[in-house]
Amino acid sequence: MARLVYAHDLSIADRLVLKNLENDITRFGSEKDADASDAESSSDTNGSSTSSQVLDPESSGAVKCREAGYAKADRPSSIGTYVPCVNITPFWTATDHAAENERDIAVMKAMSDPKSDEFEPTVFVSMDLRDLKLRFPRLDKYVLQPYIRWATPLARRPTDVVFVTHLLLYLVTSLPSAIYLFRNFTYLHGVLHWAMSFYFMGTYTLMMHQHIHQRGILNPKLALLDNLFPYLTDPLLGHTWNTYFYHHVKHHHIEGNGPNDLSSTLRFQRDSPWHFAYYVVRFMLLVWLELPLYFVSKARYGMALRCLFFEVGNYLAYVLLAVFVNWRATLFAFVLPLTLMRIGLMVGNWGQHALVDRDQPDSDFRSSITLIDVPSNRYCFNDGYHTSHHLNPLRHWRDHPQAFLRQKHTYAKEGALVFHDIDYLMITLRLLMKDYEHLARCLVPIGDQIAMTMEEKVAMLKSHTRRFTEEEIREKFAKTP
Repeated sequence: MARLVYAHDLSIADRLVLKNLENDITRFGSEKDADASDAESSSDTNGSSTSSQVLDPESSGAVKCREAGYAKADRPSSIGTYVPCVNITPFWTATDHAAENERDIAVMKAMSDPKSDEFEPTVFVSMDLRDLKLRFPRLDKYVLQPYIRWATPLARRPTDVVFVTHLLLYLVTSLPSAIYLFRNFTYLHGVLHWAMSFYFMGTYTLMMHQHIHQRGILNPKLALLDNLFPYLTDPLLGHTWNTYFYHHVKHHHIEGNGPNDLSSTLRFQRDSPWHFAYYVVRFMLLVWLELPLYFVSKARYGMALRCLFFEVGNYLAYVLLAVFVNWRATLFAFVLPLTLMRIGLMVGNWGQHALVDRDQPDSDFRSSITLIDVPSNRYCFNDGYHTSHHLNPLRHWRDHPQAFLRQKHTYAKEGALVFHDIDYLMITLRLLMKDYEHLARCLVPIGDQIAMTMEEKVAMLKSHTRRFTEEEIREKFAKTP
């Protein structure tokens, strides 16, 4: 297998998770090589035997370790500093393996525990607080720490200072920029405003993802502000009022990419550009109607009415702004961001649910994927842990990496798919290009996948994108009404 790629700006948790999985792969290779070596020794025509030896990596030195078959692992740890290669009894034991998992989980847990000395709130998405302290100690002392002390009581959880940071960011950039567009429109400003909105969209959407699942991101004492700010910021950044909540929480997580999910990928050939185009266009043109009708079919008439009211009401507000205020400003401040967001949501959802197991498409482990990458996890609040999110939609975003490690063996047993160095948008693009080799290189094999050849990985991924017939859907989702 090719070496895993560690982007320089991987989050601390992602680096721990990826190294943990890499060690699993290394252990598998070591055991395989050791088995092959034992078989070769036992078949020696001279009848000689080779005795296994466990070397002490701390005393033998790097050169001796390499000569003896040890390879130094890049881990800042006293447990399992070296991993075995050939002709030796494995230095890593099951106890070491469990200890590694527990250690990594403990590190991440401590980083999220305000009572721990290792506690580290997220203040910015682009840099970790510890790096800022090292690079700019005076800035940290006189600016960041006072800001953190002020912002922490405003956030729902002490880890989530970043949400206060981003609310302030949008209020001092997107809002005044949009107001000025309506007062003194120029096309240059309009294009720059749209570009700024595009840059903010991913992080904002995943901040709101936390908001709709946790019923807020601010301190409960600020509930009024917490409930009202989305009515101001959502339209500025491509969302209509409350539609994300109704579609994602009250619909998508109920149906789970099943046959009744309006954004289900099951009926599509998921490496077909034509099927993908139909998928996107249908959502953009019909979601305003299909989502309320879905709630009607479930006898949730009040929710259907509210959903329709907010969606159509938002469109009506745009029409009034365009007709009576400034149509060009309305286009660049609201309509173009909405168009881009709706496309982005479908591109992302396709990437999240394009690879579906043929045998158990109703399994959360087998109908969604996990990504260990920078755009999804550093900038979008661990959105890459999509399987973990479907397993527990109420799980806080900082808890996904440790939850993944706790259930790592279940993920492996269930045949879950884990990728690295690629985000959902690029997964969608590579699928539409039918570039399965690239996807296979990005796969982080777990469980039985570790023994797969490149050709076997490609074949597996191809099988996961084949469309389901209506007969197969009825068979696999027999319990779905």
